[in-house]
Amino acid sequence: MKYPIDQPFSLTVEEVAKLVQANTVEGITYYEAKKRSRVYGLNSYKTQKQKSLWLILLYQFKNPIVYLLIAGSLASLYFKDILETTAILAVILINALIGFFMEFQARNSMNALKKMDIVTAKVIRGGKSRSIPSEQLVPGDLIPLEAGDIIPADGRLVAVNRLQCDESSLTGESLPTDKTVETLKKDTVVGDQHNMVFKGTSVINGNGKMVVTGIAANTQLGTITSLVETSVDTITPLDKKLNRLSRKLIWVTLVMTAIFSITGFIQRKALLTIIETSIALAVAAIPEGLPIVATVALSYGMLLMARRNAIVKKLSAVETLGSTGVILTDKTGTLTENKIFTDTLAFPEETVKAQVENNLLKFPNGTVKSAENLDKLLLTGILCNNATIEEKYPEPDQLSGDPVEVALIKTAIAAGLDNHLLSKQFVRIAEVPFSSEIMMMATLHKTSSGYFTAAKGSVERLLDKCNYLQSGAHIKILDSASRKSILLQSEKMAAEGLRVLAFAYRSGNNLDTHNYLNDLVYIGMTGFLDPPRVDIKGAMLSCRKAGIRVVMITGDHPKTALNIARKVSLIDEDDKGVITGTELPRAELLTNDWRQRILAAAVFARVSPKQKLEIAHVFQQAGSIVAMTGDGVNDAPALKNADVGIAMGIRGTQVAKETASIVLKDDSFTSIVQAVAHGREIFQNIQKFVVYLVSCNLSEIFIVTVLGVIIPGATLLPLQILFLNMVTDIFPALALGLGTGDKTVMSRPPRAPGKNIITNKKWLAIALYSASITSTVVIAVVYCKVALHSDDQTCNNIAFITLTLAQLFHVFNMSSEGSGFINNEITRNKWIWIAILICSGLLLLVFALPGLRLVLGLSQLSFKLWLSATTASLLPLVIFQGYKAFQKIYSRES
Repeated sequence: MKYPIDQPFSLTVEEVAKLVQANTVEGITYYEAKKRSRVYGLNSYKTQKQKSLWLILLYQFKNPIVYLLIAGSLASLYFKDILETTAILAVILINALIGFFMEFQARNSMNALKKMDIVTAKVIRGGKSRSIPSEQLVPGDLIPLEAGDIIPADGRLVAVNRLQCDESSLTGESLPTDKTVETLKKDTVVGDQHNMVFKGTSVINGNGKMVVTGIAANTQLGTITSLVETSVDTITPLDKKLNRLSRKLIWVTLVMTAIFSITGFIQRKALLTIIETSIALAVAAIPEGLPIVATVALSYGMLLMARRNAIVKKLSAVETLGSTGVILTDKTGTLTENKIFTDTLAFPEETVKAQVENNLLKFPNGTVKSAENLDKLLLTGILCNNATIEEKYPEPDQLSGDPVEVALIKTAIAAGLDNHLLSKQFVRIAEVPFSSEIMMMATLHKTSSGYFTAAKGSVERLLDKCNYLQSGAHIKILDSASRKSILLQSEKMAAEGLRVLAFAYRSGNNLDTHNYLNDLVYIGMTGFLDPPRVDIKGAMLSCRKAGIRVVMITGDHPKTALNIARKVSLIDEDDKGVITGTELPRAELLTNDWRQRILAAAVFARVSPKQKLEIAHVFQQAGSIVAMTGDGVNDAPALKNADVGIAMGIRGTQVAKETASIVLKDDSFTSIVQAVAHGREIFQNIQKFVVYLVSCNLSEIFIVTVLGVIIPGATLLPLQILFLNMVTDIFPALALGLGTGDKTVMSRPPRAPGKNIITNKKWLAIALYSASITSTVVIAVVYCKVALHSDDQTCNNIAFITLTLAQLFHVFNMSSEGSGFINNEITRNKWIWIAILICSGLLLLVFALPGLRLVLGLSQLSFKLWLSATTASLLPLVIFQGYKAFQKIYSRES
């Protein structure tokens, strides 16, 4: 036995059966099946293993700032400062628990979305049909197929009877695939392998038999799963930016510590004093609140997105989505409804657009002149039809069957026809079932006035059976000119991406009931389409306004892809550019010219899952932040490889949902656009609180360094700095992170991918902020030391109070340029005022409680000293708000 078989679709049924040693009538024996199972293993693929709870928790500690905090706690432990060690470790634990809780919640939400996998399959072994667990199937098994079955393995078809399969989750093709047993050419793409069936797809019509040619990893589904498993998780842009910021702060700490240490040795200071002050510098440099504030801001965004029908599985994906510059989207089920509707009606005298809306048949461009043709076409469509109505109490009746036949019945009902009444008036007495050989279907009906033949099928094949055509109220001879005109019209409709069916009929008493599929009257054609979702066009325009490129990547037919792309305003009406999978060279053979073509294209069709992965990689190599949307098995590799993978929660396959970092519960592309806007707002908030925290921390470094040189006794203590960083810094920063952000975020292009959180302009602002706060504290300490003759501890307390209040007031400097002092996004943020009240209360509480005063090295101060510290702390706010007011006036005058 040969397994796996190379390209079984290119072999005859007999050749395939011989290679896998299969009997196409009785199947293999149970003994043979057990033997093959031991050799080839189970028919199951690995689902992505979820992270353990311990791994999720450990991942929260994977951060350079956390590493610095751990180093600081170890240093404090070495000097036997248990209180400081405990405080730092508490900071680390709080941050880890917040991140753990949010990701744990996301995992629970995903588990709730999981569906049951295939558990049983019908198989013929030893001539008997039984149901067995699908994982027990082996190569060579004979599987009977019927409508409604989920195909349990890949297989070569050996018998078909009007067999149609829904392969949209695998190929992206929204229309059902007609199956055949005919041998195909080598290297035929998956979407055109009509003599094969694939694991995970479904049978929607007819019946047949297949011989299993692939199980587990040797199925199309298994191949895609292996691509997902080998894809490497990428580091998100936010993680990269925070890591770069952490490294810069480390270098600043090292430089300032070196300066102070060298100065201390020159001044012959005690070694213990130098070490203690160096620890204070290290604590000052580390923005302990940054991991917590970033985590809370992202968590808050995660919760808001959950309310908007988006489950975020990874915190950083919230911000990453906001920086997206390219969205690679599937077509079927993402841009379209994944349902077939009547789009165009073509009669000998006219062609009209049609739509079913609110159960009514409407013609957007006016009325139909060929009313007789319309009536006959609708009647023929409802009679030559095997779709059924399922009675589901208490739910309303639902149609099931071939999507095209369902669309025909819906169109007829919307036009006012009663299918129940017609089935009684036109009693079916015979049928010619659809087959790939004749490419048509016909039914014979007995009526009160005689017989009626209804037929539909391929335009070319059906015209061969027609001698007449219906032209309004008249029936004419179907001449060669009319045939040519009809064929040209069908080609034009097909070029628009429509699936075209022709309709014909015959009525009278003298029909040959044994040979009724001839001498027919041609009525017209119907073009069917999987229409775009109603809200897609507006979402596309929003993306364009926001500078986001949307690129369609589908396994569907090129003409269908172009038609949908035009309808949703993805491309212009005259744009015909589409790249197909057969054109694309392998990744290792991509030239610069091909890369430029890929980057310039807006539509890709007939692409394989591996090619989707490679296309996403090309955009990433060009420096774009890539979001990939999709719902099918074929989307999974690219979903994982993209910076943000977005899966559809309703139509999405389990593989896609497990792989993606965001799952949309409502399958709406519009939700993606809203999420992008929210992600941009979150980044603005992150940028604000990072500027705030870093400027506060740098001012602490400068203060410790300056005071350590001029008034060593007034230097801030490590625990005082930790208190500032964890209490009076973190609450205002949290409030900044929960702000509403700028409402014009979707009117600007996305940020450059390599752009840091803190730009050069922001670094200059931070330096000025830090310098002003440092100067304020130093001035207050020097004033108390020289003018008020205060001792070192009092000067230390003045430094602590002045710095605390200056940092609280500093939050108002985070308002955007051009905003007013009284009315801006900061003053309108209720969380800012709550944060200031909390911090002010905590500061007073520290001085009010003797135990806390002792721990932090504080003492009770006079009103005069409090007034001096408070007055000095207002200076940075006055300076920068004064500068902003001057700048605003100057810009108006210029």
